[in-house]
Amino acid sequence: MSHTPLFPVILSGGSGTRLWPLSRAALPKQFLPLTGEQSLLQNTVARAMALPGNVTAPLVICNQEHRFLVAEQLRHIDISDASILLEPVGRNTAPAITAAALWLTRHTPEALMLVMPADHRIENETAFAEAVVTARHAASQGYLTTFGIRPHAPETGFGYIQRTQALGHCPGSFIVSAFVEKPDLATAKHYLASGEFDWNSGIFLFRADVLLTEMQRLRPDILAACQTAVEQAQQDLDFIRLAPQAFAACPADSIDYAIMENTQLAAVVPADFGWSDIGSWDALWQVSEKDDNGNLVRGDVMLEHTHNSLIRAESRLVATLGVEDLIVVETPDAVLIAHKNHAQDVKRIVERLKAEQRNEHLYHDRVYRPWGWFEGIDAGDRFQVKRIMVNPGAKLSLQMHYHRAEHWIVVSGTALVVHDDTETLLTENQSTYIPLGSKHRLVNPGKVPLHLIEVQSGSYLGEDDIVRFEDIYQRQ
Repeated sequence: MSHTPLFPVILSGGSGTRLWPLSRAALPKQFLPLTGEQSLLQNTVARAMALPGNVTAPLVICNQEHRFLVAEQLRHIDISDASILLEPVGRNTAPAITAAALWLTRHTPEALMLVMPADHRIENETAFAEAVVTARHAASQGYLTTFGIRPHAPETGFGYIQRTQALGHCPGSFIVSAFVEKPDLATAKHYLASGEFDWNSGIFLFRADVLLTEMQRLRPDILAACQTAVEQAQQDLDFIRLAPQAFAACPADSIDYAIMENTQLAAVVPADFGWSDIGSWDALWQVSEKDDNGNLVRGDVMLEHTHNSLIRAESRLVATLGVEDLIVVETPDAVLIAHKNHAQDVKRIVERLKAEQRNEHLYHDRVYRPWGWFEGIDAGDRFQVKRIMVNPGAKLSLQMHYHRAEHWIVVSGTALVVHDDTETLLTENQSTYIPLGSKHRLVNPGKVPLHLIEVQSGSYLGEDDIVRFEDIYQRQ
């Protein structure tokens, strides 16, 4: 095995629209606990850190709007030394991977990059580790290596990789003949029968310098934009912000289109490690453990004569009677009921929500902030009520509002309230009043989460009625 360190690069930019209403723009599927207690992102990072050999702290690439979610989820699994690279806009996988390679080659030109999407499920982690060991040999020899998943069905929802002869000096690796798009059913059956095709997993292992050399040859426009974005990157707290103007000017393209389909260095390691991209509710149902009636159930659910269905309740009792092959997903502000055969069409609902300028595709009732979260409880003419949780040691910005006053009632924990020139310590069942136009801040000085109820009243209650004077999170 190569002694060169393995650098896990985690791509955390997906939107997961086909997993609505659980997945939203502000909380996409990689941050959700879809297959267990931890999120897909946390599972992906933990899987990388458990690989054999010398493995560095991960480099996570994400949208700047998700930076605190990423940092908080990594903290929960005791990853404190990750690098978090922030994209000002999404530009697909080729620019993201190129920026990561440029960042790594500043110190380690021959860095072995293991590129993994944050939202995939891998059931057999031992088999995955073995495939990575195989791919390291090919990558060390200068091949741009990807992982092909041995197909067990004529799947039309995945791209395919066709392989030819084996790499004699890299056992278990093969030359790539072609990358092909998602096929129709007849073509997928042909691929399966031929034995020459694998599903395209979107996971890669290659040397950073080799990738950049091929990027210079095949897509110098992407490389040039990314070079400027990395050279002008700025440190922001624990994050690395790519230069916004340069990165926004970068052409958007996938690593498959930009490099893998055109390079002469593409290799594939066929493997079978229980992979799924969990691209839809039906895909989640297929890969999850089900009850004796074929149902995948989570939350407060009551079933009668229900078969082969996915039923998920987030905030209340959901009961089903005499149904089969259904997807039922309940959240506090939206409920999806769909036949499993239409699972791929959920994104049509999201497109309609966007077209009608609604918010249900953007946010949950619970909105995450770097200091914790808040969620709406009630709202009416000139008032709204929120439940707020502030993490231990966290503080909100020093701010004021032009149009609303606020009442805070502590439910549990301890609150330090800064109100103009005074500071007050509040504990359970105590409250305070923040008049309109008053400069104020909320701090949790304790060791346990602070929970409180906020009652807002005024002529305008939008989240944009905030004037920040001081913010440790450097938000605008």
